[in-house]
Amino acid sequence: MILLYLVLVCWGWMTIYSASYNYEESVSIFDMAIVSGKQFLWMMISFAMAAVIMLLDVRWYQNAANSIYILILLLLLFTIAVAPDVKGSRSWLFIGPFSLQPAEFAKFATSLALAKYISKNGFDLKHSKRDYWAFCIILIPAMLIIMQKEMGSALVYFALFLVLFREGLTPWILGAAFSAILIFIVAIRFGEIALWQASDLGSFLSLLFICLLLWVWFALSNHREKQMHIVLALLLTVPLALALLCQIFWIPFNLAYVLLGELLAALLYIFFTALKRQMKSIGAIIVSIVLAVSFLYATDFLFEEVLQPHQQMRTKVLLGMIDDPNNAGYNVNQAKISIGSGGFMGKGYLNGTQTKLKYVPEQDTDFIFCTIGEEFGFMGSTLLIAIYVYFIVRLILLAERQRHRFSRVYGYCVASVFFFHVLINLGMVLGIMPVIGIPLPFFSYGGSSLLGFTILLFIFLRMDADRLRFSV
Repeated sequence: MILLYLVLVCWGWMTIYSASYNYEESVSIFDMAIVSGKQFLWMMISFAMAAVIMLLDVRWYQNAANSIYILILLLLLFTIAVAPDVKGSRSWLFIGPFSLQPAEFAKFATSLALAKYISKNGFDLKHSKRDYWAFCIILIPAMLIIMQKEMGSALVYFALFLVLFREGLTPWILGAAFSAILIFIVAIRFGEIALWQASDLGSFLSLLFICLLLWVWFALSNHREKQMHIVLALLLTVPLALALLCQIFWIPFNLAYVLLGELLAALLYIFFTALKRQMKSIGAIIVSIVLAVSFLYATDFLFEEVLQPHQQMRTKVLLGMIDDPNNAGYNVNQAKISIGSGGFMGKGYLNGTQTKLKYVPEQDTDFIFCTIGEEFGFMGSTLLIAIYVYFIVRLILLAERQRHRFSRVYGYCVASVFFFHVLINLGMVLGIMPVIGIPLPFFSYGGSSLLGFTILLFIFLRMDADRLRFSV
């Protein structure tokens, strides 16, 4: 793992130098006047921090987990109050010539606090109160970072929910999360498309999906109630079929109202039938469907008020709602051109024309993968992705062999954070995910991210090194 870490850090450092290289003013990679020299300094600081982490007693991390978490939360609050506006966000603290982003250090602090809470004796995620406290540990730093107007960094913390499924959280919550994402995308993407004269396609498709979700969930939860399945299917289909006939042959009206009426009738039928038969798990189904409908009609507010204007534009470009290659879609468009120009074997180190001519914005930070694609081509890009895949899989295997629940949970937190960063960064550079501005681990230029990822990783490696003794 340390070898993989060194390979990624050194390759990233060389790529940062290449991304900022200027033929006319060739300077040393160690020159502190350019980003590669500054990154080298942060590499030395990170290596020193890694050595200190490996020397500390492994139990110290568990004992200090809550204190570190509280200190980081206070630092996030302090950042909101005093940080200057930098490119629309207030997430950077300036200390002389250095700048730090506390959100990067909150990742390991949150992971430690979550691991300590879950490792308590008698912890069981099947108990609802346990769910709430575990969720709060994750959501509090995420909310503070959103207040700093750093939506991309805040989204990383939702990757920690994957850890809870390993520890016994019901998979229904994961299904609910994917359903919410699907409803949001459909409602935004098709909300402005008219369906006949009085309906919009976004609401219609979303409500249709919620109706299907209700029937499938009820069928899986109460598979023995075949008669109720048939009645529920009729309640959810017959009124819509009649409404479609009326829509075609008579007076147009809003089909969304028909689907809402169907859902209300179905929920009332489920509720009163469940009371008579004393059926379980009905309350969760009813509450979930009500929340799903409420979320549907809140999507416009979330899109317009929560997302920043540039994030709205990028989302619209990604969803194909607008074509804006010179503004909101410029970064992704130039990234595709740069990666594609590398061909199979690439143009060679320091020979990328797109990056040298500065066509790709943020090419040494969020879009650094473009330099890899252009200079090392398909083969180099595939090699880098393979290293990341092996790195993450190795983290999962190391987490599974831990004898202490605290170190196992923390290991899964580390793997989840790295997985999310790699997936989203590569996805946004390739144009298949929204551009939310998160770094590629160990590659993107930035002292805070490099130091934060180093601390996150080496705390777990310290736990793994002492796993035989740390097994209580």
